[in-house]
Amino acid sequence: MKLFRTRQGIYVEDGGSYFQIPGVTWDELVAHDDLHKYLGEIARLSNPAGELRAEDIEAPIGSQEVWAAGVTYYRSRNARMEESKEAGGGSFYDRVYSAERPELFFKAVASRVVGPGRAVRIRRDAKWSVPEPELTLVIKPSGKIIGYTVGNDMSSRDIEGENPLYLPQAKVYDGSCALGPCVLISPDLMPSSAGIQIEILRAGQVEFAGKTTLAEMKRNPQVLADYLYRECTFSAGSYLMTGTGIIPPDSFTLHCGDQIRITIDGIGTLINHVDANA
Repeated sequence: MKLFRTRQGIYVEDGGSYFQIPGVTWDELVAHDDLHKYLGEIARLSNPAGELRAEDIEAPIGSQEVWAAGVTYYRSRNARMEESKEAGGGSFYDRVYSAERPELFFKAVASRVVGPGRAVRIRRDAKWSVPEPELTLVIKPSGKIIGYTVGNDMSSRDIEGENPLYLPQAKVYDGSCALGPCVLISPDLMPSSAGIQIEILRAGQVEFAGKTTLAEMKRNPQVLADYLYRECTFSAGSYLMTGTGIIPPDSFTLHCGDQIRITIDGIGTLINHVDANA
């Protein structure tokens, strides 16, 4: 089952039909004791609504914070080491990749999250910007993973590479985080065979494309969630991006007007365009 947040309310999709969920907030759904069962009852007892319009779909988030994990794929480790070697930070990322403790960092409050069809931004003071396609966990206040969405962790690689201590500026700014188009609600972990794909279109042509699978991710998603919740309390739950295994070549940087299409098997496709001044 999939949850959609729209201008008209919250809907659950089950078996190809959409059912509106009345009288409940997104935060209440994330904190629900047995969300999968509850949504199944909504779908069983309600009349189907019509199709959802793409322009009405909003970011699938309430008041949750968004956090992120880094260096969870070998490809990401290599890219981070390469971009920061002149600043002397290359070995940091090798040690993080091999360490028991993961790299976790704050990414966005809900008001800075961009939904499907909206504009993500590149920093005006950055010269090397890339999207990072990531499986994003939806986590209950208790720390249990209840669902998954598609995430885009926009990153300024030149700022991060200049000094590892600049990571917050490279990662956290207006329009730097996109989520959507829905949340896949599942009591099970995503299969390791699930694919992640990205296409970046420029003037209608594919400028970059890449793909990977969750099998390439070194960290267990529940372990990442457990580390996040060790000393942090999230009364409304949280979202956790799990890192990227797709890195464009060093010669690539995003341009205003580019379209970013990120697809994760079983969830859907998140589409955004790029704007420096959105």
